[in-house]
Amino acid sequence: MNTSAREQRAWYVYDFANSAFASTVITLFLGPYLTSLAKAAAGADGMVRPFGIPVEPRSWWGYMVALSVMTQVIALPLMGTIADFSKNKKGLLAITAYIGALATVAMFALQGSAYLLGGALFLISNLAFGASIVVYNSFLPEIAGPEERDNVSSKGWGFGYLGGGIVLALNLALFSNAAKLGLTEGLAVRISLASAGLWWALFTLVPLAGLKNRPPGRIRTPGDGLGSGFRQLFQTIREMRRYPQTLTFLIAYLVYNDAVQAVISLSGQFGSDELKIPMGTLTMAILMVQFLAFAGALLFNLIARSVGAKRAILVSLVIWTAVILAIYVTVRTTAEFFVMAAVVAVVLGGTQALSRSLFSQMIPKGREGEYFSLYEISDKGTSWMAPLIFGLALQFTGSYRTAILSLMIFFIAGLAILLRVDVGRASCEAGNDPPPLAKYQLGNV
Repeated sequence: MNTSAREQRAWYVYDFANSAFASTVITLFLGPYLTSLAKAAAGADGMVRPFGIPVEPRSWWGYMVALSVMTQVIALPLMGTIADFSKNKKGLLAITAYIGALATVAMFALQGSAYLLGGALFLISNLAFGASIVVYNSFLPEIAGPEERDNVSSKGWGFGYLGGGIVLALNLALFSNAAKLGLTEGLAVRISLASAGLWWALFTLVPLAGLKNRPPGRIRTPGDGLGSGFRQLFQTIREMRRYPQTLTFLIAYLVYNDAVQAVISLSGQFGSDELKIPMGTLTMAILMVQFLAFAGALLFNLIARSVGAKRAILVSLVIWTAVILAIYVTVRTTAEFFVMAAVVAVVLGGTQALSRSLFSQMIPKGREGEYFSLYEISDKGTSWMAPLIFGLALQFTGSYRTAILSLMIFFIAGLAILLRVDVGRASCEAGNDPPPLAKYQLGNV
């Protein structure tokens, strides 16, 4: 395999670039801000009515997150197929990244009661974000051998949290000094949203310069038009029965990571609306998460070297389950929120980085884009089952704590399914060399 440290470093920088969107837009600012826009647009009965449908303003953000991923279920597999056939994956990365970045910059226009415009811009930016990650992830098997992927994937996630943290630090400084600068809080939030798009656009130039296009993993035939992408999606799903261990892992990942992404995207709303934590303080908590998650990704990489990636992920899921229960029972003050955020940060990067590298070991060669498109349905900042359940629980019970508790079932179910995955056998089924530890753990946890 033709790999180079230079190309790997360029690959890391796309995580550094796009994580500004994940941290500033999804995790922190847009949820509370879009909720405030929806509240401003509410009628006398306290409801907003997009297209005549009554919606509790506090549930609007959760529904938008769920809807954005439902669109990705259709679009991302098509993008994955296109990436597998493409001779110019860097071009695909550029197109999707810059559509998302421009839609994010356009969020500067959100004010007053423009909750519908906010929802539309989020749908566009998050769809483009997810599509770009499909292309980005498909580079991983090309730039790193099986023995390198835990390390390379962990470093990518680590640099991502570092980039997201730097943008949050700058936005925290802006928000904290808004009054001194003659800015309203709303204007400071709008500038912060737009800054994430600008950061994303600027640092995307580095991977576009450093990554190399390679011959496509698959050759397009005359009958392979746009419509064939959808046919290929169903064919891929049917063919996954030939790789039962890969399919089992993917199901486990989609279940537990859906809840991970829900915690990320909804934590800002919980802290702001339920605990009444000021935005400046909330930003400090999310900023702390970014830098601790950087260290957590590297820590779990070390754990994976000793016990294997699968066991390390299982440990993280046990911790996630305990965190959800603790939030329901004990988190009622700002200090308690910070403690739970710190615990989440340590396991966050490890869960995500190791899941990505582990999945890359189970993909048939030449099908990276297709398989990562299914994986991306519940990757960075994108989930739909958990936010939907969260939104419904919140709307019908009026309790944030009950809504948070509803997420625990996803972690428990994901852990139970993951226990059934045999990593070494999955790699062999896909025609790949098993990761080093898996060679000696066939049939074991």
